[in-house]
Amino acid sequence: TGSCFQKYIQCSNKFLFRQTEETFTIDDALESVGFGIFQWKISLLTGLSWIGDAMEMMILSILGPQLHCEWSLPGYQVALITSVVFIGMGFSSPVWGNVSDKYGRKIGLTICMCWTLYYGLLSAFSPLYGWLLGLRGLVGFGIGGAPQSVTLYSEFLPVKARGICITLIGAFWSLGAVFEVLLALWVMPTLGWRWLLGLSAAPVAVFVCFCYWLPESPRFDVQSGHKEKAIATLARIAEDNGKTLPQGTLVDYKQNDRGHIKDLFTPQYWRTTLLLWFIWFANAFSYYGIVLLTTELFQAGDLCGVTQGAKSEPQCRSECKYLTSDDYKDLLWTTLAEFPGLLVILLAVDYLGRKKSMAICFFMFSLFVLPLFACIGRVTLTIFIFISRAFISGGYQVVFIYTPEVFPTEIRALAMGTSSAVARIGALITPFVAQVMLRTSVPFTLSVYCSCSLLAGIASLILPIETCGRGLQESSVIQETGGQTATSRQPNGTTPSMVQ
Repeated sequence: TGSCFQKYIQCSNKFLFRQTEETFTIDDALESVGFGIFQWKISLLTGLSWIGDAMEMMILSILGPQLHCEWSLPGYQVALITSVVFIGMGFSSPVWGNVSDKYGRKIGLTICMCWTLYYGLLSAFSPLYGWLLGLRGLVGFGIGGAPQSVTLYSEFLPVKARGICITLIGAFWSLGAVFEVLLALWVMPTLGWRWLLGLSAAPVAVFVCFCYWLPESPRFDVQSGHKEKAIATLARIAEDNGKTLPQGTLVDYKQNDRGHIKDLFTPQYWRTTLLLWFIWFANAFSYYGIVLLTTELFQAGDLCGVTQGAKSEPQCRSECKYLTSDDYKDLLWTTLAEFPGLLVILLAVDYLGRKKSMAICFFMFSLFVLPLFACIGRVTLTIFIFISRAFISGGYQVVFIYTPEVFPTEIRALAMGTSSAVARIGALITPFVAQVMLRTSVPFTLSVYCSCSLLAGIASLILPIETCGRGLQESSVIQETGGQTATSRQPNGTTPSMVQ
C-alpha cells in the first residue's frame, strides 16, 4: 500500500509539473521577436522571385504584338503564346504546392525558380514558333511555384504585421511589371524580343544565387518533426532582430500525413475552398484581361478602332502594328496603377477586413470598366484603365493575404498551389477574350469581365471566415473557434497539442 501511495504521489507531482511547465507556440515566438532586420532580408529575397514572376507575366502583353508582325501570326496563335504559359502554370501549381507541403517551402521555391531561369533563358533562342510555344510553356510550369514565396514569407510574420507586409511584398510584383515595360522601351527598338526574354530572367538569376541563405519555415519544421531546426531558425530570427525568445518549451505538433487535396474539402473547408477558387479565377481572368486589353486598345487608338481593324485581319494577316514608344509610355502609365492599388489595400485590409476589401476591389473594377463601352479617346481610355487596374491588382493582393491565413500549415502550400492553378485557368481563357473576342464585339467582351468581377465580389462577401487579426492555424485538428487561435496559451499554461 505504501509503494502504491508513493507512486501516486510521484505521478501527481509529475502531472502538476507538466501543468505548470511554460510552453510557447510559433506564433508566440514570432510575436516576441517582432518584425525586424530578419523579415526585411527575407522580404527582399522572396521579393526577387516575385519581381521575376511579374516580368515573365508582363512580357506576354509585349511579345504578342511583336511576333504577330515579325512572324505573321494570326490572332489565335498570338493568344496561344500567352495561354501556353498559363497552361504550364495550371498544371504545375498544385505540384509545387504538394512538394512544398511534403518536402519544405524552401525546396519547392528554389527548384521552381531554377526551372524558370533555365527555360526562360532557353526561350530567348527559339528558332521557330513551335519551339517558342513549348519553351514558354515550360517557363510557365516553373512560374507556377512562385506563389510559394508568399506561403514561406507569411510563416515568418507576426500576426499584426502580416496583412501590411504581404501587401507590401506585392509592391515587388508592381516593380517587376514596371521594370519590364521600361526594359521593353529600351530593348525592343534596338535589340529585339530575344534580348528582352533573356534580360527578363535577371531577377530570377539573382534569387537563385542567394537562395542558399533562405531558411526553412519553422512551422513546417515543427510539423515535419524537426523541432530542433525550428528552434534554431527562431533563435536566428531573434538574434537578427535583437530580441529574445519566450521562456519554456516549444509546442510540438508533428504530423506526417500532409498535403492531400481531400483535406481541402473537409466539412470546415469545402465552402471556403470552392469560393476561393472562383475568386482566384476571377482575379486572374480580370487582371490579365485588363493587361492584354491595354495593348490591344492602345494599338487601335480608341475603342471604335478595335472592331474596325478586325475586318481587315482575315484578308491580310500580316497587316499589323508594332508597339510604338507612345504605346510603351501609355503601358507604363497603366502599369504604375499597381502602386495606388497597393495603397488602397494598405489602408483597407486591416480596417475593413479581408473579405470586404476583396469585394470593394471587384465592384470598383466593374464600375470603372463600364465607361469603356463608349467610344472614348486615348487619354480618357488610359485614365479608366489605370483606375480599373489599380483596383483589380489591389484585390489580387488581398487574396494572397487571405488564402495562407485561412488554411492550416499542413495544407497551406497545397491550398495556395491549387488556388493558383485555378487562377491560371482564368488567365488561360482571358487571351481569347481580350485578343480574339474583342475584335468581334467590344461590348460583349467588356460585359464578360464586368459580370465575372461582380460575381467574385459577391463570393468574397459570403466567405465563411474573416481572418483579419487571427493567428495562422498549425493543424486542422487544432481548430480555431470564435476568432481565437486554438494554439494560443490556455489559462493553465497548456495547449491542446502540448508534448507530454
